[in-house]
Amino acid sequence: MPATRSTIFRRTFAAVAALPLLTLAACGYGSESKDNDTSKVAAEGKKLSADTVRIGYFPNLTHATALVGDQEGLLQKELGGTKATYSQFNAGPAEIEALNSGSIDIGWIGPSPAINGYSTTDGKGLRIIGGSASGGVKLVVNPDKVKSLKDVKGKKIATPQLGNTQDVAFLNWIAEQGWKVDAQSGKGDVSVVRTDNKITPDAYKSGSIDGAWVPEPTASKLVAEGGKVLLDEADLWPDKKFVITNIIVSQTFLKEHPDVVQAVLRGSVKTNTWINANPDKAKAAANAKLKELSGKPLPADVLDPAWKSIQFTDDPLASTLNTEADHAVKAGLLKKPKLDGIYDLAPLNKVLTAEGKSTVDDAGLGVK
Repeated sequence: MPATRSTIFRRTFAAVAALPLLTLAACGYGSESKDNDTSKVAAEGKKLSADTVRIGYFPNLTHATALVGDQEGLLQKELGGTKATYSQFNAGPAEIEALNSGSIDIGWIGPSPAINGYSTTDGKGLRIIGGSASGGVKLVVNPDKVKSLKDVKGKKIATPQLGNTQDVAFLNWIAEQGWKVDAQSGKGDVSVVRTDNKITPDAYKSGSIDGAWVPEPTASKLVAEGGKVLLDEADLWPDKKFVITNIIVSQTFLKEHPDVVQAVLRGSVKTNTWINANPDKAKAAANAKLKELSGKPLPADVLDPAWKSIQFTDDPLASTLNTEADHAVKAGLLKKPKLDGIYDLAPLNKVLTAEGKSTVDDAGLGVK
């Protein structure tokens, strides 16, 4: 691919420190990034090696482990006398920048910005230490204009951002149909229109787009506006599983405070266990947190189908992260990244073993 395309992509997909907060990445959706010190009193118990751990996540259903863990105090419970404070982000690059600058220590984030953050710091910035969610991404279209998958050719389809996780997935799907699209401009057999998830429903209602390849709850918002789910991305993956949200940590914080990291992971595992055992209560808790953060909850006709399409898992599904990186390379949006060492799953596997759960694999991309 031309060097100019690679350069433009790196500005959007890889040069995370230069990207503004308004950029929307992997699965961002919700309020502006903000610090959210909930003023919850740290649970009684022994303080760990840090007074505070600063945690970042998106106000988005695919980050429900963090939403619920925050709302229900499940993360704080495991931290004892070490206080958890929370910040919300709309954009993966902004969260990576916060991690690199030391503004947060641990974050829930999508795979594309995790790859970015690791690659652009030559493997020194972060580690992926756990999984959180799979699925929750759909191609939703105007049924009056798009009757079948072949009808997508010639249409205007939105993705959240050039080079983000959904954008890469859609470009890869387009290529598999034998169609041609210039990845940087989005022009070709399909018009790929990069559109902020917050305004995608309005763009759909106005007719300026014919559909969108987007995460939840945006996909269900489009369905509530009369859209039809033409394809669930999960159907394209083995076992219908692919990573949509990871847990990352600053390598410095991991080295200096391994006990705190393990406590957060223990809280995440216990939160996922509670979510899967109590889906209705968990859904309500996530929506209550969204209401607190954004001022309004999601309506039932959006919340219910969106929630059903997301699987909450401790497994980071490492092999699918590698595949997603390969898709970006094939699209001409990324030079082949060196991902060796991006995972450190030893702390998570220790927690899983203690909880009587199966350990997870790093697909050969773990620290040596």
